[in-house]
Amino acid sequence: MPIDIPLLARICEAPGAPGFEKEIRKLVLAELKGLADDIRIDNMGSIIALKKGRSSAKKTMAAAHMDEIGFIVTHVDDKGFVRFNPVGGFDPKTLTSQRVIIHGRKDIMGVMGSKPVHIMSQEEKHKPVKITDYFIDTGMTKKDVDKIVAVGDFVTRHSPLIELGDCVNVKSLDNRASVFVLIQTLRELKQSKRKPAYDFYAVFTVQEEVGLRGAQAAALQIQPDFGFGLDTTIAYDVPGSSPQERCTALGEGAAIKLMDSSVICDYRMVEFMKSAAKRHKIKWQPEILAAGGTDTASLQRMVAGGAIAGAISIPTRHIHQTIESCHKQDLAACILLLIACVCELDHHDWKF
Repeated sequence: MPIDIPLLARICEAPGAPGFEKEIRKLVLAELKGLADDIRIDNMGSIIALKKGRSSAKKTMAAAHMDEIGFIVTHVDDKGFVRFNPVGGFDPKTLTSQRVIIHGRKDIMGVMGSKPVHIMSQEEKHKPVKITDYFIDTGMTKKDVDKIVAVGDFVTRHSPLIELGDCVNVKSLDNRASVFVLIQTLRELKQSKRKPAYDFYAVFTVQEEVGLRGAQAAALQIQPDFGFGLDTTIAYDVPGSSPQERCTALGEGAAIKLMDSSVICDYRMVEFMKSAAKRHKIKWQPEILAAGGTDTASLQRMVAGGAIAGAISIPTRHIHQTIESCHKQDLAACILLLIACVCELDHHDWKF
């Protein structure tokens, strides 16, 4: 399956820190036109697109979060340097000299700055860098910055998409890669004229990076019988890694989640997903993530009596850094697996 690189680039490059998903939401809404039977936005800002199934006896929900890790402005000092807090989890050492965009009255570029190594003491050189060591340099005076930037404005990373061999490399593949997968799934369903087994709620959630908040609200409203979390996962298949640390590897297919720190996937769903992959000759790999969680936990628990939940994960290198990398064929495998799953839920024996 070919990957629509221009669409993926637009999705990844759009800004949308937690709580500030306006621009990415606008883009997703434009791409969803004609792909669903009903599209609405809930009070938190998540998009809920309903694709009617062959039966309305049960409900299926897939969730891909739109938000990306980012920053929020906390102060502009007398020299015009901008201070900030993170919104979502960052590895501070990856921020050095990275370009960012401050979304104020208009968008302005800045660069993450910190104390140069040349003037650090020996003690400072050996200390781990902290988020509070950084500031954003816009090259502007305080007077000019104050005309554009205010406390509470959000900040996102600047990183246009490039192709690296068989991979794509860009900011925010966590979790725009899954937003892409969910949109492409709806596109493929329309083009192939296949219907989901049950009414299918494709949900583009908000504020996942700060506690799965949008998925909780959406799952409470939809009350799905079946849930599919869609997110990236660690591909630590690089020099220095050991086999037990790798979690997943690029190019080895869609990852079927077994568990992470927030969820143990329903073993019935795991077996169903494995059998669907085998039946359709879709390359897959198992995923156990020692730390971290996804919207899957909300899909499983924010339902009266619980939902039968699992997750399709996209192996990703350099996750939660300034750039991230995914393999194009892993993206294709995730789309194919999600289509197979939502269309064949009624072919499985779900009894304990």
